[in-house]
Amino acid sequence: MTPAIFLDRDGTLIEEREYLADPAGVVVFPGVGAALRRLQDAGFALVIVTNQSGIGRGYYTEADMHRVNARLCELLAADGVRFAKIYFAPEAPGQPSRGRKPSPQFLFDARDELGLDLAASYVIGDKLIDLECGWNAGVKRCVLVRTGYGATLEKQSPEALARAWVVDGVPAAVERILACK
Repeated sequence: MTPAIFLDRDGTLIEEREYLADPAGVVVFPGVGAALRRLQDAGFALVIVTNQSGIGRGYYTEADMHRVNARLCELLAADGVRFAKIYFAPEAPGQPSRGRKPSPQFLFDARDELGLDLAASYVIGDKLIDLECGWNAGVKRCVLVRTGYGATLEKQSPEALARAWVVDGVPAAVERILACK
């Protein structure tokens, strides 16, 4: 079984833009591509798990989201990064959803579909629901990045982060993860 890194998209890999529907708006945070490549080279599968409530709210279409994801993949491919899979929950909050974070369902799906070892895996995100998703799935460690909404969460709810690592961004998360391998 393979360990994985489960990554939130908006605010973690790319700049937070509320309800991003235009691929031209994708801005990858500095150092993310090289950092993800190091994880990939160390044997981790890379999986994106993202809530995309803008679809359920009618702000953009699923096709728009796929174009944004394709642009992200294109930009990171320049560093040799390849995602094993991208899971997305299109439902708005309050709508019935199988996989909307903090549900761990997509992590369980990835475990079963991709042969992943959740106990040796990590979640990296900028919101408490990202961390709760990982804790609910039994991953090794959850990492909050201060990009996106992370710095605000750290200031407002530090007690909720007692079990998490808190770092400046994905490159710093990668340093911590690889130091434990």
